[in-house]
Amino acid sequence: MKAQSGVKNKLSAIERVAIARQSSRPKGFDVIKAISSTYEELHGDRIHGDDKALICGVCELNNQRTVFIAQHKGSNAEERKEHNFGMCSPEGFLKAQRMMRLAERFNLPVLTIVDTPGAYPGLDAEKKGQSRAIADNLFEMSALQAPIVSLVLAEGCSGGALGICVSDYILMLEHAYFSVIAPEGCASILWKDVRKKRLAAEQLKMQSEDLLSFGMVDKVIKEGEGFHLNYERLFPLIKSEILNSINQLQKLSFEALLERRYKKYRSF
Repeated sequence: MKAQSGVKNKLSAIERVAIARQSSRPKGFDVIKAISSTYEELHGDRIHGDDKALICGVCELNNQRTVFIAQHKGSNAEERKEHNFGMCSPEGFLKAQRMMRLAERFNLPVLTIVDTPGAYPGLDAEKKGQSRAIADNLFEMSALQAPIVSLVLAEGCSGGALGICVSDYILMLEHAYFSVIAPEGCASILWKDVRKKRLAAEQLKMQSEDLLSFGMVDKVIKEGEGFHLNYERLFPLIKSEILNSINQLQKLSFEALLERRYKKYRSF
């Protein structure tokens, strides 16, 4: 399960960001519905409420029962508002913790799907302890006695992405990006000019082949012109890659799994 070498994409970094943000690109829960034979949603964090930016539950991938944690943006204006553009609040991260503990209790693998412009920065989220909730997730996932596979689907920004992505094996779609900040935000901070987002996108080294070369991502799934144009071909491929990753990880004892996870993140 070593990282596979990548080839530089002919599209520019900012062009690929546009593909990742394409409104017709399948979202997190779309992937779950497409690759699962059955699924059941579970709601709420048992403290504050139910964060619709994060859809969680149990699904079956062929005969493999799996806990899923999927960031979901929505595909139109009404859905985006309902799902808060995929930006999780503390109740979302707490719901993810609840699901991870469920997976550990019943000896199930965990699948997380990353697609967010970042954690929700609102005052209410800060009052409820947004940074603490993310930190608790990092702690929880680092020692979770269950295989964890993540799919970086489109946008993977900042703590909003990291909060569900301390994983044993990370798959990433070709035109997705994973970064501490979006290129517009980076440009506005470093150069005080959002128009320099193209330069920021290049210098952030946030594309799939960059992260593959750094060893931060384990495999890149090629998508051609874009997932939104090739989803009928890509859904079966994504399912196959997820199942293969889970099967490989399940061969390890919990002790070996945790040691592997520790070494993976210490190596960064």
